[in-house]
Amino acid sequence: MAKILIIDDEAAVCRLLARPIAAVDHQVDCALTLKDGLAKAAAGRFEVIFLDVHLPDGNGLDALPAFRECPSSPDVIIITGAGDPDGAELAIRSGAWTYLQKPPLMSDILLQLNRVLQYRREKEQRPGPSILRREGIVGASPALEACLAQVAQVAGSDVNVLITGETGTGKELFARAIHANSFRADKNFVVVDCASLPDSLTNSMLFGHKKGSFTGAQSDRFGLIQEADGGTLFLDEAGDLSPDHQKEFLRVLQENRFRPIGSNREVKSDFRLV
Repeated sequence: MAKILIIDDEAAVCRLLARPIAAVDHQVDCALTLKDGLAKAAAGRFEVIFLDVHLPDGNGLDALPAFRECPSSPDVIIITGAGDPDGAELAIRSGAWTYLQKPPLMSDILLQLNRVLQYRREKEQRPGPSILRREGIVGASPALEACLAQVAQVAGSDVNVLITGETGTGKELFARAIHANSFRADKNFVVVDCASLPDSLTNSMLFGHKKGSFTGAQSDRFGLIQEADGGTLFLDEAGDLSPDHQKEFLRVLQENRFRPIGSNREVKSDFRLV
């Protein structure tokens, strides 16, 4: 049983969130204001906090660091209004576990809660600190150490990861470090340079193809997604994919399934996306 705190100024939303959580035997408490939520979080040992962004006495995102510094170091799931993509992105950048849009589905509430609780259990059972594999990453500045701490945190889970930064700042090095320190380290680390993919061959290179599916397809060929099965798929400069290819790839992310060109069967690939 875990202790869960819900902070939202709408009592109906609190009840909506609390009902499925309490049904699986977790202890739930609620607060209708930011001040009350901070006081309860500081006094109680909550493992997870569901935090609304817009509260009568403040902004939940601004208070996120204060919640993270509570004695139990709770993980925070942000609740955002529908159609607020900027708030969702800011939530993740601010250190939230994830975000849910109002009104949240019961299945989404339990899925995200189970994921964060599983991560916390695994972190508690993990042996003491080990040396982080950081090939190619040189330096010891506070900023770099903070980045490496995040690498260690996400490497211990299996969540997909977004790495941001200017060209030449070492995004691929950090992606490789995440892979090398994860349980997928003995499987493939597959790099997809989205900026250099020819538009006409993108689907073939990502999804693979069957023999005879188009001119020049002289044999079956695995795509990069299938090569990453069991390992990590690193999309470099993902924003350079055309909107149509991004739309096709979205389903692969949601279901980890895809159909090679010319095939009448879907293929499953268990990869972690960075």
